[in-house]
Amino acid sequence: MPIYDVVTLGETMIRLTPPAMQRIEQTQSFEMHVGGSESNTAVGLARLGMRVCWLSRLTDNALGHTISGTIARFGVDTSHVVWTDEDRVGLYFYEPSPPPRSSHIIYDRAASALSKMQPDDLPAHVFAAQGARLLHLTGITPATGAVDVATRALQLAQEAGWLMSFDVNYRRKLWDPQTARAVCEPFMQAANVLFISLDDVHTLYGAVSSPTEALTLLASLYPQATIVMTLGAKGAVARTIEGAILEQPTFPAGELGRIGGGDAFSAGFVYAYLHETGEENIAMALRWGAACAALKYSIAGDLPLFEYSEVLALVQQGAVRPTIQR
Repeated sequence: MPIYDVVTLGETMIRLTPPAMQRIEQTQSFEMHVGGSESNTAVGLARLGMRVCWLSRLTDNALGHTISGTIARFGVDTSHVVWTDEDRVGLYFYEPSPPPRSSHIIYDRAASALSKMQPDDLPAHVFAAQGARLLHLTGITPATGAVDVATRALQLAQEAGWLMSFDVNYRRKLWDPQTARAVCEPFMQAANVLFISLDDVHTLYGAVSSPTEALTLLASLYPQATIVMTLGAKGAVARTIEGAILEQPTFPAGELGRIGGGDAFSAGFVYAYLHETGEENIAMALRWGAACAALKYSIAGDLPLFEYSEVLALVQQGAVRPTIQR
């Protein structure tokens, strides 16, 4: 049996958010959270009972230890994190806003510890044939400048015979569409599961008339992958390697914590995907992903701190009437 079900690699930051929907300009204090796409997914998978390892490079100070300790506290193995006395921990400021204002993010992550991680920093012994079943990467890691280490992680995982999932996760504040598409291409060509939003398809590949057209385009470019496309409030669709197109609507959800919803979706999908293969299982994986995303929306912060029983109930029953557990 592999040591881990999933290994992931990426940058996790300290998030600072004004309380009570204040603007950054007016607040006198900030609430602190820990968040990063890959570690959000790792925590979601751990909450579903999977064995997960998160790889990264952190500065050896209170902020770095807050990140590592928080992720570890929720069941993820962080023992292979590379520690450095140099560089800095990335920060981001998040100003959530009710309509008609838009929420927005300010990044302060340049020259972060992860951005200077080297391929030799990867724990080679983890990437053994029995090290894990799947490597999960996102486009954010190469966008930070760590493209060489992400590429090496992919190579090691392929040599070990692992599966690989890749979430494009385009961030316009980190790079332009042309660069993003070029750099992400080798990862997309290698992915067994490719996650992308319909908005990112428009940004990276140009206008498409429908989700089905977008899936057809992506399938022609990446025929080896099960392609999973999120559609915002309209749910998600997937195209299997055999060509079947499957649809999944969203579950009704509040919106206390929107950030991390896509990462929670990835966690739910990967969880179910690793149990079985085949068209029926892809449909169930979409349902698990949608359930995890809906529950994340009800949780403040970035991390998907749902319970397995909550996700299972939503998957099995659909909309669940909220009750007070006494």
